[in-house]
Amino acid sequence: MDILSIAVGVGVGLVIFLIIYLLFLKKTELISEDDLESLRNSERLLKEEKHDLEIQLSRIEERANQSAKWLEENKQELNTTERALIDARENLSAKEQMIKNLDEKLNNQKEELNNMNETMRKDFELLANKIFESKSEKFTKENKINLEQTLAPLKEKLSEFQNKVETTHKDNIEKSATLLQQIKNLKDLNEQMSSDAKHLTEALKGDSKTQGNWGELVLERILERSGLRKGDNYITQGSDMGLEGDDGKKYKPDVIIKLPEDKHIVIDSKVSLTSYERMVNAETEDERKKAAIDHVKSVRAHVIGLSGKKYHYLNELRSPDFTLMFLPIEASFSIAVQTDYELFNFAWDKKIVIVSPTTLFATLKTIASIWKQENYQRNADEIARQGGALYDKFSSFIADLNSIGKKIDDSKRSYDAALNKLVEGKGNLVGRAEKLRELGAKTTKVISPDLLDQANSDYSLEEN
Repeated sequence: MDILSIAVGVGVGLVIFLIIYLLFLKKTELISEDDLESLRNSERLLKEEKHDLEIQLSRIEERANQSAKWLEENKQELNTTERALIDARENLSAKEQMIKNLDEKLNNQKEELNNMNETMRKDFELLANKIFESKSEKFTKENKINLEQTLAPLKEKLSEFQNKVETTHKDNIEKSATLLQQIKNLKDLNEQMSSDAKHLTEALKGDSKTQGNWGELVLERILERSGLRKGDNYITQGSDMGLEGDDGKKYKPDVIIKLPEDKHIVIDSKVSLTSYERMVNAETEDERKKAAIDHVKSVRAHVIGLSGKKYHYLNELRSPDFTLMFLPIEASFSIAVQTDYELFNFAWDKKIVIVSPTTLFATLKTIASIWKQENYQRNADEIARQGGALYDKFSSFIADLNSIGKKIDDSKRSYDAALNKLVEGKGNLVGRAEKLRELGAKTTKVISPDLLDQANSDYSLEEN
């Protein structure tokens, strides 16, 4: 701008110099009156032109100052947003670390419970071995009572173990619910700030390819933070599914969400930013309204294009009769639905549901919760099955113990009867055998003194 001012000044100075020179010639009678008048008119016109140029220069400088001020304000806003985004990410990292710590604590508790279960199993085996190693004469009614008393602590430990598992599970659910709500609020705020910061950056750059890549990146990050696992709960670009239409055309949707019972939900990311950027930077209300209408037209065009793919007709997919169309810019989504109240109905008629970062994240968290409940149910079914099998085994074991006890009782009665024949009553076998030894029978061993005392107390040999 300063160069233009200098150029104008130099031009005017040259004209004035020329006029003075011509006046000098006039005095020397080398120029006519008409030429002099023409030069004066030229001087006047040049002065007017200089004045106009100076006015234009002033306006241009004013616009330049306004543009510089606007750029500085946007730069400050971007810096503030980036700082807030950094703080939010740090808070998110802290929350994620807290979740990691809770998971580690839960794993430790599970390991402790498994160790306790293994210890009780070993104790039970040791107890069973001790029971089988006991002598037969100790299996009396009194020992049966002792056996029940011995098994009572095992029953109490099993009950305590079950209560501890239920308490731990309940506490973990309550803590997880509270923590997940806090993380959800933080993530919603983080996604909002991320969207605003990205929107401002891309609006200044105006790079459509970068906008598309950014939309896919936002979708990928939301998926990662929703709790769903790539490969297990979702896939990108239809990986390894070989999606193919009846016409042989290959299909690669951005994301396919896996649901229980082998069902799916398809998500495609669509970025509509050009008209939205014009609306944000519009200087007048008319320009803003026109840009908003163009933005809605762009969104509707994306809806029509995505509807034409008809993912729900593909044989490899078991999806509902609709596809999720993801708009990665929250503000862009809001402007579209505020400008066109029929946009949702229009999209639904085309089998399309439009979602923003906020609504998509809530949807994905719901799906993650469904998967968690599904896993809990599978684990509960397996625990119930194994618990039933364990109970059946334990019941059979008790029945076998009772059978062994009855057989031991029968053996004890037979033993007592045989012993009675040896040592009790007149003419018992021990007394007679000892009498034969006393009469001179040759022997190398002697009968136990205890048996002899018991036999002699009742022995009486009848004389024939």
